[in-house]
Amino acid sequence: MNKTAAKQFISSLLSSAGIQINGRRPSDIQIHNEKFYQRLIHEGSLGLGESYMDGWWDCEQLDEFFNRVFCTQLDDKITQNKWMLASIFFSRFIHRITKKRSLEVGRKHYDLGNDLFKKMLDKRLNYTCGYWRDANNLDQAQLHKLELTCQKLMLKPGMRLLDIGCGWGALAKYAAENYNVSVVGVTISQEQADYARENCKHLPVEIRFQDYRDVNEKFDRIASLGMFEHVGFTNYDTFMHVVERCLNEYGVFLLHTIGSNQTIFKTDEWISKYIFTHGVLPSISQIGKTSEKLFIMEDWHNFGADYDKTLMAWHANFNHHWSELKNRYDERFYRMWNYYLLSCAGGFRAREMQLWQIVFSKSGLTGGYQAPREAFQDRQASQDSSKNLYSAPPLLHFAE
Repeated sequence: MNKTAAKQFISSLLSSAGIQINGRRPSDIQIHNEKFYQRLIHEGSLGLGESYMDGWWDCEQLDEFFNRVFCTQLDDKITQNKWMLASIFFSRFIHRITKKRSLEVGRKHYDLGNDLFKKMLDKRLNYTCGYWRDANNLDQAQLHKLELTCQKLMLKPGMRLLDIGCGWGALAKYAAENYNVSVVGVTISQEQADYARENCKHLPVEIRFQDYRDVNEKFDRIASLGMFEHVGFTNYDTFMHVVERCLNEYGVFLLHTIGSNQTIFKTDEWISKYIFTHGVLPSISQIGKTSEKLFIMEDWHNFGADYDKTLMAWHANFNHHWSELKNRYDERFYRMWNYYLLSCAGGFRAREMQLWQIVFSKSGLTGGYQAPREAFQDRQASQDSSKNLYSAPPLLHFAE
């Protein structure tokens, strides 16, 4: 396709989404290099992201641009070339996330520097979706998410909790301080592990630099927040079997993950190359298939719309503190990181992606499970409410 035809094709597609080339609205795209159109046709999402990083185009409101793109499914209307199709085909057979490949995720993303994440995230360093019901800011939303998570797990004093993909220790610290439980957290990021150990110092919390597949001991409760996206679809069975192996007979498991509306076998090319190496989003059917013979699903909670707010808050923090970060990160990184945050925000706004918290029990909870949805402003309110939740029999906790 020649330059003129490529421009006409892309212009027509964008126009169908209410986006004009060099238009005046915040969601319109401003083109600085006419090679953009052919690059987009030949390279798809990878070309779109890399050309933005290269300064070939701009958009005042990138999040809304992507909201429009996803809502009209423009990404499906740009024909992929044969090499992209071959990559997707072969990924179904070779996309196995080994322990060695998992470490790449830690090094390339989570080890970028704690200074970056301290400036961007909330004060507890939660790098997962906040819960914005009754929250007015990011710190409150993340506090509500931690409290809601602990309530769903029905934590009791003396229990032992495994946090798979513990990050900088936000959940481990909160659960130990407020619910009097002991916690083992595992992460494949050395930067996270070092920070989390210091963060949870003097608490009954053990932080391990360890692959989840190497954990082989019993816990009363298991939680995994924002880690399942890195497992890879060939390892979903392995992940679920590890949880089943480590969970006590009357235990509860909470899975917090971004989800795809349909089953896919490969993530966005640009996201995979620059942000989350080897990552892929699970679907409802994939989670169901890999968990159905191991667990009973007690609750499935979708608050994906809250990720839009969370990402926009991270974006605001990142840009507010950019003057303090730019001595370490260059302009190309700045454009890459903004593109990452805003494109994802647009995706969640368009409901292209979801955020699920799923509660499983190993044997089924006698009398059923009453799922909390409210966020609590203080510990006393939470403790009073927990009396209305299912109370497990004494056999629920096994001494180690």
